[in-house]
Order: sequence, then C-alpha cells, then structure tokens
Amino acid sequence: MPAVPLYAQLINLLAAVLLLLAFAMLSQRRVLSLIDLFAAQGAALALSTAIVAWATGQRHLYWSAGLTLGLKVLVLPWILRRLIHRLDIEWEFERLINIPTTMLIGIVLVVFAFNLAVPIAELANTVTRSTLGIALACVMLSFLMMITRRKAISQVLGFLAMENGLFFAATSATYGMPMVVELGIALDVLVGVLILGVFFFQIRDRLDSLGFANLERSRDDD
Repeated sequence: MPAVPLYAQLINLLAAVLLLLAFAMLSQRRVLSLIDLFAAQGAALALSTAIVAWATGQRHLYWSAGLTLGLKVLVLPWILRRLIHRLDIEWEFERLINIPTTMLIGIVLVVFAFNLAVPIAELANTVTRSTLGIALACVMLSFLMMITRRKAISQVLGFLAMENGLFFAATSATYGMPMVVELGIALDVLVGVLILGVFFFQIRDRLDSLGFANLERSRDDD
C-alpha cells in the first residue's frame, strides 16, 4: 500500500477540523463564540486551499486562499461582531430542537453525506477527492444549524458556514472555481452581510427582537 503524501495528510487533517468546527457551531449557544468558530473555519479553509495550491501547482488557488483569509477570517467576523455589540445579542436560548437531539441528527447527516459522496469521489481524479464526504457533511450540518435556530443572526452564520462547505467541496472535487467566479461570490457574500445588518436593525427597532417567530406574529397582526 503506497504511503499517503504529507500534503494529503494535512488536507485530511484540516477537513476533520472543519467537520469538528461544524459540530461545535451546531452545539454553540453563545453568538460571539459562533462568530469565532466561523472565523476558525475560514482559517482552516484558507490553509487547506493554500496546501492544495502548493501540491497541485494551481496558482489561482493562492489568490482564493488569500481572499478566504481576508474575507472570512478578518472582514466578515469584524462586521458581525460590530453587529452583535450594537444589537446587544450575546446568547441564544431559543431553539426549535434541543442540543442532544440536534447532535444526533447531525451524526446521521454525516453518515448520509459520506455514503452519498462515495460514488461521486470515485469519478473524481483529484488528490483531495477523499475529503468530499466531509465537505458535504459540513454543508448539511450548516443547513441543520440554519433550520434549528430562531435568531436571524445565527441563521446568517449558518448560511455563511454552508458557503464554507461548498467552497471546500469545490476545492476537493475540481481544485476550485475560476477566479472571476470566486471574486463575484465573495462580493455577493460581503454585500449580503451588509444588507442583512441593516435588516437586523430594522427588525429590532420594530419588534424589539431578532426572532423570526415575532416577525411572523407581526405579519399576522397586520
């Protein structure tokens, strides 16, 4: 059995870190800690992309890694922390499903993602195809976080974490997307977060809460 190259071992390690961070976000109640975990995901994703670029000679992935580092580790967490402090939201106690049940569902989704990725990974010829199952699992766990949270800010973090999983899946399967596409997606994500920040302030000013349940009650009252 041939030895696994060092870069492949590092990529597999970072893939495992991404999966563990996804589970940590799923169980986290403190909103600021969610932002820190999202930034840690971005750092792991940037490092993984840089390693793939070094191992394969795909130079455009260095730009992708730098863009990921700047946007998801520095800019977006900074914007989200400012929103949290101005909105005065530290904790999220309201959940649709309790944490133990959510974690059990997450484990089932991980098993499903690995089984789903097996035939897809066999068709790929990249050195990182073995991490495709983890990438799909991260996407599913992020989606689960979105649908089990009541606060809008936590759901936005779930959406951003899902985008991390999709980016890691693209890196695993095809060595990334064209640079123009990645820049467009990065700009869309940044503008979307800024618009959602304004949206959060409008919800709080009207309802004194960022829970979507209150928004639905307000719509019914109208």
